[in-house]
Amino acid sequence: MGDAVPLMLKGAALGVLVAAPVGPMSVLCMRRALEQGWRAGLLSGLGIALADGCYAACAAFGVAFVSAALSAARTPLHLAGGAALCLLGLTMLRAPAPSAAPRAAALSPLATFATTFALTIVNPATILSFAGLYAGAVSLAGGLRAAAAALLVAGTFLGSLAWWALLSGAIASSRHLLSEKATRLVRVASSLCLAAFGAVALLTR
Repeated sequence: MGDAVPLMLKGAALGVLVAAPVGPMSVLCMRRALEQGWRAGLLSGLGIALADGCYAACAAFGVAFVSAALSAARTPLHLAGGAALCLLGLTMLRAPAPSAAPRAAALSPLATFATTFALTIVNPATILSFAGLYAGAVSLAGGLRAAAAALLVAGTFLGSLAWWALLSGAIASSRHLLSEKATRLVRVASSLCLAAFGAVALLTR
């Protein structure tokens, strides 16, 4: 029981380390928090954190067949993830500003969560992060007991979720400080960033 807190903290630190670098998912989460508020950013972050937790579980419990399947499917995953990001970026670039769009056009809570979960699962950057950082930072190859592995995975999920909650809150609470022109520039830049991340994934498969 005395090892529970250190394991949770170690998992939380790994969750933050995987979540913190700027990537397509952070761009998407910030964009939603900016346009739709903290709830949309949090739901997006929940999808990302759950996907992170899935990969953490595969690493912690030594699910070798999953690692082998991911390795074998690396090219299709790059193509699927890259194409999805390109399509999403271009779609968001052409979408009208929230003030001009019908209120019903906003994604439902389930769709907000599901899209980020699916994109994170097929995001090549997520796969590479857990293949390197998570497995390398902890001696998982030696085998963890089930309880210890579960605590580590739970910590990773909670650390990732906490990061997205804080980031979404910071963006949502400061969005009123941006002028209409600045908001428009952010929308265009974030859309192009998503498309660029997708193009890179397609070109580096």
